[in-house]
Amino acid sequence: MARKRSSTSQRAVRTVVQKLESLHAAGVTHLPKPPPAPASPPTAAGGSVDAAKPSPAEASPQPAPAEDRAAALAKLARRVAACTRCAELARTRTQTVFGTGNPHARLMFIGEAPGADEDRQGEPFVGAAGQLLTDIIVKGMKLRREDVYICNVLRCRPPGNRTPTPQEAANCREYLDGQIAIVRPEFICCLGAVAAQNLLGSTESIGRLRGRVQEYQGIRVICTYHPSYLLRTPSAKRDTWEDIQQLMSLMGLEGPKK
Repeated sequence: MARKRSSTSQRAVRTVVQKLESLHAAGVTHLPKPPPAPASPPTAAGGSVDAAKPSPAEASPQPAPAEDRAAALAKLARRVAACTRCAELARTRTQTVFGTGNPHARLMFIGEAPGADEDRQGEPFVGAAGQLLTDIIVKGMKLRREDVYICNVLRCRPPGNRTPTPQEAANCREYLDGQIAIVRPEFICCLGAVAAQNLLGSTESIGRLRGRVQEYQGIRVICTYHPSYLLRTPSAKRDTWEDIQQLMSLMGLEGPKK
């Protein structure tokens, strides 16, 4: 009986050796560790062996803390303040105008470029056009200005408030994309053709872009006239109010009572 068991063991060893040689020839240098044994089943009394259970931390690892958006925006603003990509703008500006508002805003407004008041104060939309934008936000949408986030295509004032050049917009695009990526708004309202065309990569006029829900990287976009245009052309305020009402509907905001 002992001789029979010995013979069987020898055959088993040879089989294992042959298998290992075959695996080695195929390029396998190690075998995976076998999976752990399953936890003990509950006892008849309804209990279980606690030592076999993973701890809560092992069973459900906690996600990493969320990024501090305000700190990320401040870091990006410091980069903008030192930017000299546009030599003329860097030479003639008083200061850069980064952006302002809620880092967690659902809604972001994007304008064209800072004007004289913005260049002096360092904040976007603080002049006459800014007051009109504030009225749209507060009186029209029933929000607070600090509830939204406001920035521009450019962060430096073009001399004489001229229209930004395509190269200037391209030089500043990294910063706009950075603000959008940090704030992660659900909605964007483009104010004027410069903002709409640059964000969406379109050549259509603002008159053709408005009235439709656009999309940018999964964010719903509404385009309307720039507040400075409304100051020059009051008749366009009706169209702008229609655009704002469409935006409010998308956001689930209550419109004005009739």
